[in-house]
Amino acid sequence: MKQEVIFLNKIHIGKDVPSRYVNRELSWMEFNKRVLEEAQDVQNPLLERIKFLSIVSSNLDEFMSVRVAGITEQVKAGVTRKDFTGYTPQGLLKRIMKRASGMVTLQSKAGRDLHRQLAKEGIHFTRYDDMSVNQQKTLDAYFHDIVFPVLTPMAVDQSRPFPLVHSLGLYLSVVLQREDEVAYEADEEPYFAIVQVPSILPRFVQLPSRPNSKKLEYILLEDLIKIHIQTLFSGYIPLAVHHFRLTRNADITLNEEDAEDLLEEIEKELRKRRWGIPVRLEVEKGMHPYALNLLKDEFEITDNVFEIDGALDLTYLMRFSLSIPGKDGLRFPKIDPVYPEEFAESEDLFNVLRQRDLLVYHPYESFKAVDDFLTEAAYDPQVLAIKMTLYRVSGNSTLVQALARAAESGKQVTVVVELKARFDEERNIAWARQLEKAGCHVVYGLVGLKTHAKITLVLRQEQDQLRRYVHVGTGNYNDSTARLYTDVGLFTSHPLIGEDASALFNDITGYSAPHNFQVFGVAPSSLKDKFFQLIAREKENALQGKPAYIIGQMNSLSNQEMIDLLYEASQAGVKIDLLVRGVCCLCPGVPGLSENIHVYSIVDRFLEHSRTFYFENAGDPEVFLASADWMTRNLTRRVELMCPVFDKQIRDSIINILQLKLSDNVKARQLLSNGTYARVTNDKPPLRSQFAAADTRLWKS
Repeated sequence: MKQEVIFLNKIHIGKDVPSRYVNRELSWMEFNKRVLEEAQDVQNPLLERIKFLSIVSSNLDEFMSVRVAGITEQVKAGVTRKDFTGYTPQGLLKRIMKRASGMVTLQSKAGRDLHRQLAKEGIHFTRYDDMSVNQQKTLDAYFHDIVFPVLTPMAVDQSRPFPLVHSLGLYLSVVLQREDEVAYEADEEPYFAIVQVPSILPRFVQLPSRPNSKKLEYILLEDLIKIHIQTLFSGYIPLAVHHFRLTRNADITLNEEDAEDLLEEIEKELRKRRWGIPVRLEVEKGMHPYALNLLKDEFEITDNVFEIDGALDLTYLMRFSLSIPGKDGLRFPKIDPVYPEEFAESEDLFNVLRQRDLLVYHPYESFKAVDDFLTEAAYDPQVLAIKMTLYRVSGNSTLVQALARAAESGKQVTVVVELKARFDEERNIAWARQLEKAGCHVVYGLVGLKTHAKITLVLRQEQDQLRRYVHVGTGNYNDSTARLYTDVGLFTSHPLIGEDASALFNDITGYSAPHNFQVFGVAPSSLKDKFFQLIAREKENALQGKPAYIIGQMNSLSNQEMIDLLYEASQAGVKIDLLVRGVCCLCPGVPGLSENIHVYSIVDRFLEHSRTFYFENAGDPEVFLASADWMTRNLTRRVELMCPVFDKQIRDSIINILQLKLSDNVKARQLLSNGTYARVTNDKPPLRSQFAAADTRLWKS
């Protein structure tokens, strides 16, 4: 007998839960708050806390320049329509700015607290007046020899209009008075100029050590320029010097349909970024009123002005933390990635993959396995062709070199380079040109879609047959982020996966109707339906009294249809555990709606980046890995890929990884039904999943 279920349209949500959904932007701010909490957490090593504070600043920069910029444009366009979470652009922008202001205040306080903690550890940011004579002389010489020649003071007056201020650049506003003039009257305007703090120079300058001292002493570049500002304006007296920073709209709008050359069109749009509409102005606390009003008028900003008590642009703290010599006690214990033993025991990687599939879990296992797979393919005379997608690539990529080598040796090499990967556009353009020069066939994807799938296909002639070898991953082909992000990658020679891989590349590179894939789920054609079918099957199993359970790990969950289907599954009795690092628009734990859904977020030393999914399937579990989150853009506006895991041993390993994360009671937070998060607490022994995962015995089957 089927269980009776009350579905969404019959549910009454109590007054304490104003909506079935959490707003995406407000959920993102909750995520950045969790990152900030890691910077404030005294249990984290000091230099790691500094890194988290840098990440908070970097995250907020991107959020303002893309998400807030888009909402601001809607407000200016007079859009009043509510989104599915119940917010108008006007109401949402007001709420965002209020929360952002509070976050910036906490961020600045955390920065000041960390500076005091650094001083206790012998790491100081020293005022010029407190330096020794030798330190001052050294600093003066550095300014005059290195810094001064790079600086360009830019006056603003009737004959010299306001210069272009670059987005996210750091500047000094300088209010001046002529030396030969008496103090100006209250109704007279002073002289005004700006000076850009050169980004080409290090943001922090180390001072020479004092005799018999082990202290490390530094000064910020903008403070050094402030001290010597008089040298830039001879004949004038600086009345006030303060830092400021402007954020512009950095989103790119492309007319791909009419673009004759996509690469040239993107280059053109990148140049336009420097003139993007201003969306945020950050100023040093106590800025001269004349300077502040002038900046606000010039940038046409009234509300989105953040007065900051402390340094602006804390993204420099990441590099600063990494530059401190020694001090290993102030860092996380080092984790050395392990090279997969299956590859280590053989000189023929293809022979290994003919015998069995292989799972690699980064950063605990080395990304060098991926490099070696491509390098061996590039040099193997039996390999006929290599096809690969590239979304974000590191600055010195072994993979790109291997692809170029393969093309130069006569192999057919096809590379799908995504030119629209936000903030990596210029780097990807450079890689595309390098690959084309080496003889690779470079494809820029499909019109209107970003190619976000992570897949490599190697075709190898073996005796009388052509065998396909495939690597599918949840993360980018980037050896740098593979040391900082948790991701999984699957190596396989399974024929069904190989055939679907060939069909996928044919779809991307040629004219082809959407393919009926045998095992893949591919966006935008079939992936959403595939997920829906899997969730609906669990719901039906629950109604029939069969085992029904879903585990999903992803970066974000914001698609309304997906959320509604999960609500229906919960009502049917399906147990659902979600590991969602960032944005989550679903409200868990609401009686009659989502009491069977639990949502967790882990924020720790590594960025949780894997997309892996488990479906109980009435006792015959299925496991998938994917490139896609459960966001509308991933399901409808990108080329995404979901691949099944057929090897039972690997399937069990992925389940072990998911269970390990669900057992975290140190760095995991649980999403509450009101959209806020609380740390997971229980009476079990402390388990920090990212540290535990370094022991492969805990997850490897």
